[in-house]
Parts: sequence; C-alpha cells; structure tokens
Amino acid sequence: MGRTRKVVGIAIACAMVVGAAPPAAAEPRGPVRITRFLGEQRLPHLMRFAGTTVGGISGFDRDPRDGTWYFISDDRWRYDPARFYTGRLAFDRVTGALKRVRISGVRTLTRPDGKPYPAYGKPGSADPESIRFDRWRGRLVWGDEGDRPDERNPNIPISHSAVRAVGLDGRFQGELGLPWNLRLTDENRGPRRNFGFEGVAVSQHAVTAVTEGPRFEDGALPTVYRGSVARVTMWDRQGRPRGQYAYHLDRLSVPPSPPTGLADSGVSELLAIDDFRYLALERSWIQGVGYRVKLYEIDLRGATNVIGRDYLERGGPYRPVAKRLVADLGGFRPPVQNLEGMAWGPRLASGECTLVIGSDDNFAKEEVTTFMAFGATGCP
Repeated sequence: MGRTRKVVGIAIACAMVVGAAPPAAAEPRGPVRITRFLGEQRLPHLMRFAGTTVGGISGFDRDPRDGTWYFISDDRWRYDPARFYTGRLAFDRVTGALKRVRISGVRTLTRPDGKPYPAYGKPGSADPESIRFDRWRGRLVWGDEGDRPDERNPNIPISHSAVRAVGLDGRFQGELGLPWNLRLTDENRGPRRNFGFEGVAVSQHAVTAVTEGPRFEDGALPTVYRGSVARVTMWDRQGRPRGQYAYHLDRLSVPPSPPTGLADSGVSELLAIDDFRYLALERSWIQGVGYRVKLYEIDLRGATNVIGRDYLERGGPYRPVAKRLVADLGGFRPPVQNLEGMAWGPRLASGECTLVIGSDDNFAKEEVTTFMAFGATGCP
C-alpha cells in the first residue's frame, strides 16, 4: 500500500488454491446448524478497567487450551490507544447457559518500533476490527481496516490496511503481504473508506480475511435493488496471498427512511469451520430502520480465484463463493445490535459446541456491548 511490506511467516495457510482437495486428515462435517439459544450477557456502558474505557468490541476469540478470551476494541484513541482485553465467558457445561462475562486484563497493540499506534486522523493510525487466537503458533492475529480520505473526510491520511501477528503481550511479530488490489488510495480506486479488512479467520492451514464491502472497481454499494461484492483473501505460510474470492453481498432488506437516507452494509466478521468453509456475519445499518444481520456458511471450494482481476463488475464471468443461510438474526432479541464479533466457545456435555456472537457498541449510550451464545452442530 504505497510502501514495501515485510512478509513474515505466521501460522497460516499452506500454499493451496481453493478447489484443491482438503488435507487427508480433515474429517467431513455436516453443515453448521443452530440448535438453541444459550443466553446473553452485557458489559456496562463505558465500563472502566485498569485505567481504560471498555467498548467498541469489534472482535473476539478463545484460546481452547486454557479458556482465555481475547476481545479487541476498535477505539482509535478516542479514549485509549489501540488495544485488546483478556477475560472469561463462563458457561454451565450441563445446561449450556452463558452465565457471565468478565474482563481480567488489557494489552496495548504495538508497532514494529514497540510504540502504540497513532490516534485517529494521524498517519499510521490503526482501526482494529477482528482478532483471532492462532493455536498452532500460540499467538494472536488481528485485522486493521486502515483509513483513507474520501469526499466527506478529505483530510484523512492513508493508514494502510493489514493483517498482523502479535504476541499475547500485544507486541508486533509480523504482517501478511497485501494484494495489490487491496491497497488504499486517495482516489476512487481500491477499497472504499471503512470497507477494508473487517473479518479475519485462522484455521490449521490458512489465514483468511474479508473486506467489508466492494472496491470501487468491483461495483456500487448495496441497495434495495441489487447487492454488491466483497473479496475474501487467503495467505500461505510465508504470508503470501495465494487466493482471492468474490463474496456476493445481499441487497438491502428495506430502504432507508427517508429514501434518501444512509445505509451501510457488508461482512462484519469471518469465522473458520475448516480450511475452506467459514461462517460470515453479513450486517446492515439502515437509517430510520436500524441493524439487520444474517449469519451465512460459505464455501470457497469451486469459487474462481480473482486475485489477478482488477474489476469484478465487468471483465469476464467468475464463480463466487457458495453461501448458505444459517440464521436470520434480524428479528432476534430486538432491537438488533451492531453485531461484529463471532467465535467458537467450549464444547458442551451434550456434544454441542457453542457459538458466541457479540456487538460493538460504538461507545454510544444508545447501543450495547452484548455477547449472545448459541448451541450449534457441524462446528470444528
């Protein structure tokens, strides 16, 4: 993105191309299905912890070895530097009920020079949106959406979007190579502002990330009349991008109110099932209506590798990733919140796994930081 990037090996994808057979050791699983609701827990608005303000939780994940959870905040130094929290989600292993959520630690995310990332509006600032525990290397991988100017914010400097590795202490360990077609610019090309890397997933042989919405070259934003397209990118063990696949976004379910109002729609999180299948949260905010969220299972096998294509709206046919609706969360426990986080929790005595879906409160008193737990089958 305008500068040479150091490619560092992370515990990520083998040099595979989607469409190839999965590893021989992989066991076939049925589709992911939600079996029941296990409960909800919330954090207080503008909760204070260790001198920081807790909020903006845009992603989280669990270390299955000891049950530690990692929660990343998308605060851009409005309150505190870019950071993540540690804590626990407590489940009743017999009934499956989600009983409580507790924050126990906080770590600052640092740059290669060991310093915190600059604040919003400054060169090199970070916009953390997703975090994953990489159990194959015992470290964390996080997604930075980056920033760039646009017509409404002409003075914002370019801060490069990235997927990075850090230690459990938040110290920088490496960064994946960025495909040329995902470089932010100050022109109407490349990813739009606020549509960079929003979701990150880690599986045994892959690190995969999804842009929230369409690049300029890939088409217009979703409307009630038509959907749009995001890009899913996969890297090999050396941090080199090996594949990129088109994810077709739904059209808006309803128009804004008034009809000229604003709408924001895209993929807000990605969660690995295996090296090829993922859960995707597809979220919309529609003025006068609120949030709408759907949970999909997607499969990259059979999709066209479009990593070398600059344009998806034109320039030849391609096959997008397959999508299957798992649940429409748009009417679940209204009002629907800004659902941006998703992770696998512990397996229950019943054999079900737990799926936790949470919201980013945007540090706004009208919204909440909530964690909703579901029983599920077909999971890893």
